[in-house]
Amino acid sequence: MKPLIIVILMLNTVVMTAQQKTISRKELLKTALDQNVKSTEIQEITMAAGQGAPEHLHPCPVVGIINSGEVIFQIEGQEKVLLHEGDAFYEPKNVKILHFDNASAEKPLVFTAIYLKEGNEDNIKFIK
Repeated sequence: MKPLIIVILMLNTVVMTAQQKTISRKELLKTALDQNVKSTEIQEITMAAGQGAPEHLHPCPVVGIINSGEVIFQIEGQEKVLLHEGDAFYEPKNVKILHFDNASAEKPLVFTAIYLKEGNEDNIKFIK
């Protein structure tokens, strides 16, 4: 009986250890692209407290994630949304971005932007 209990305890330990090492996945963004991606450029961008980006567009699609802080985000023709730390975003190619503004007057905004490029196009073009 004693060896059986030891085996059960050992198996229980193996199962618990395996469960602790599982990989979890959380979908943040799913979007279709009308782009033949040949290269990417990845940047970590920091905006000061209260700073807003001028109206702009991107000659290539951009996907990104908010690393810390919150951003007021608005694509032309859509409603403003508030993105929080951990949220992902998509900025379509050649569409005006009306707002990408740090929502905090006290803390910086840090985000990662991934530019999906066909060639050597610029990352951003300011409108105003």
